[in-house]
Amino acid sequence: MTVVDINIHHLPEDLFTNERTLNGFLDTAPRGFGEIARVETMESGKKQLILEKPKGFQNLNYVEGDYSVESKLAAMDDAGVDYGVMRVPVWQEWLALDTCKEVNDNAFDITKRSNGRLFATACVPPWGGKENIYELERCVGDLGAVGVQLACHYGQLYLDDEAFEPYLKVIEKLDIPVVVHHTPLPVEWKSVIDYTNLRREYGRIADQATAVGRELFSGMFDRMPGLRFIHTMLGGNWFANTALLTPHASNKKEAMDRLDPTGGDKIKSYLENNIYFDLTHPHSWGKIQVEAALAVNGADHYLFGSSFPVVYGWMSQGVEFMNNTLDISDADREAVMYGNAKRLFNLPI
Repeated sequence: MTVVDINIHHLPEDLFTNERTLNGFLDTAPRGFGEIARVETMESGKKQLILEKPKGFQNLNYVEGDYSVESKLAAMDDAGVDYGVMRVPVWQEWLALDTCKEVNDNAFDITKRSNGRLFATACVPPWGGKENIYELERCVGDLGAVGVQLACHYGQLYLDDEAFEPYLKVIEKLDIPVVVHHTPLPVEWKSVIDYTNLRREYGRIADQATAVGRELFSGMFDRMPGLRFIHTMLGGNWFANTALLTPHASNKKEAMDRLDPTGGDKIKSYLENNIYFDLTHPHSWGKIQVEAALAVNGADHYLFGSSFPVVYGWMSQGVEFMNNTLDISDADREAVMYGNAKRLFNLPI
């Protein structure tokens, strides 16, 4: 069976040797808001790019050599992955336009050297200025980007904020899907920082779930019905929230309405037409949980992803889990592993 991994991380291959590009990453992290970016050399001699928030609490580690086209293709061959869709992990929340252009140019070069196995998503600041729009159009029209990537939020603004609407309307017109990646921490992060797994795993889940909820309740898809968002981390476990947060009316006369009982049909339509989910390293979530997610939101709304190379083994473990552990139909398995990616990204495969 053909396998497409829609969550393969991309960074410029010369990130640690190109001083201009590296400074483009380091200097855009908002130190004034507690984001500390630095580079250090590991015992192995390799360099790593580290992001801390607050100081002393690591949220990101990018290791030299992990992002080359050779590394990607070798991992795909080992795991039995035929095609991959690349996106910049997390840092796109801050990158300036000049650095984004370098990121996009290298992604395009990687796609050419991959012999048709790797595809890129456009990395562009999400503000509606003409230079940003030109770069998005260049990525799609000239560089062959199959989608665009966005962060869950920028600063304290989630994607339902009106500031992003001019940019989102261009994306809708281009008819390309949006990969919505988590950020290092949710906007309200102080309660999750003390413990590593709570910070680095649950923090991303909280960020995604908040983003999906705000998009659903904001009405933004009424104004832009052609948008298609693919959220990582199963949309922050959104399958567990789908019924609870779809408005329901009481069957009794209540003294007061504590919850808004209206809009249930619209929420269902947005989940059907506008929201999809990246089944990020699915084996980590567990058999019962993944089967429930597919049953609740539909196998046609989930796409396989590994987050390579955060943990090198996740790609092969994820493929093995999807093929041999889940009790799902062959049609659902093929949709998640291949068909949905081909359809949403319009992949020429």
